[in-house]
Amino acid sequence: MKINYAEMTNHLGSSAVRDILKITQGKDIISLAGGLPAEELFPVEAVRDAYSRVLSSDVSALQYGLTEGYLPLREAVAARLGQQGIPVSAQEMLLTTGSQQAIDLLCRILIDPGDAVLVEAPTYLAALQVLGSYRADIRVVDSDEQGMLPEHLEEQLRTHRPKLLYAVPTFNNPSGATWSKERREQVVGLCRKYGVLILEDNPYGEIAFDETPGAYPPALAAIDRSLDGDSCVVYTGTFSKIVAPGLRTGWITGPLELIRVVAKAKQAADLHSSAIDQRALHELLQSFDLEGHIRVISREYQSRMKLLSAELSSRNWEGASFLEPRGGMFLWLTLPGRINTAELLPLAVEQGVAFVPGEVFYSARPLKNAMRLNFTHTRPELLPLAVQRLETAMSRYEERLLPM
Repeated sequence: MKINYAEMTNHLGSSAVRDILKITQGKDIISLAGGLPAEELFPVEAVRDAYSRVLSSDVSALQYGLTEGYLPLREAVAARLGQQGIPVSAQEMLLTTGSQQAIDLLCRILIDPGDAVLVEAPTYLAALQVLGSYRADIRVVDSDEQGMLPEHLEEQLRTHRPKLLYAVPTFNNPSGATWSKERREQVVGLCRKYGVLILEDNPYGEIAFDETPGAYPPALAAIDRSLDGDSCVVYTGTFSKIVAPGLRTGWITGPLELIRVVAKAKQAADLHSSAIDQRALHELLQSFDLEGHIRVISREYQSRMKLLSAELSSRNWEGASFLEPRGGMFLWLTLPGRINTAELLPLAVEQGVAFVPGEVFYSARPLKNAMRLNFTHTRPELLPLAVQRLETAMSRYEERLLPM
């Protein structure tokens, strides 16, 4: 039988990260590819106890729930956001199946084919997949290590009149970069001026290496909500990186009218996200020192990042460069222009190490000599070996470039 697919399926791209994970399964490969937290740091006992208490006290936790999500958990998340300078009510929030669903639902209610959307370069691969599936006209805003360049942003806003600006301004995936406070204020101001919504995706923001109060600039959502007038920032977050991704619980906050429309889209998608997971997370927040746990994982991840950074620096690869991220899960390594990291990857897998080629994080004009390295999942004692294997693969690649 010939299946007549919808036009949308022609725009569904495969995730390069997921494809790489498939080829590394069950092999002696050190994967620096996936954006995975460290399993050994999961609060297993606390999560087990939370589920046990919920199931022991109320069997309705296994029943259908509200589309918007379990109200006490929404209230708890709203309280945490308030402490981070983002005042929001539980009614202005919807719980989602990870923050990835939040991106999809927002695009579903906003984006018609051909609508312009502004992004950074590089940017989150899965967001590009979602935007592509809705046939958005993806436009890049030039950026530097401080964030989007205001002059080019205004030019793009004026020229393309976009529906949405998507950004990961804190510990960006894949680059690890963090926007300055000045750039954040400029971006919010310009989007307010032109009436454009911002989707601020912040899955990594709490994995902060500097524990000094005020060490990091406020979220775009915090800046936006400190100003008069209607809010222009929709904000997403998740428990995936600070508790465990298997719980698949994230959130989206924004203007009440918008959240109500997102809820309608979610009803059509899956009725509601897992009620038992939400109840267990709420119980966890009541009995577990989540802030202390976040400090523990942040310190460990910083240690692993420093180890990876030191190993890369010690190699003295000609033309290679990177900046140490101030938090999050990724380090962005740029190699000499003659090296195509997509072509390097198969050689690296042969040597027993994997990464994500940089080109997949671009909607246009990709940087082909960069790669994303994840430092959170690999055990520290294996990081030197991972870099050694990468160096061997690069040597094999360079040998192929030599004239015959």
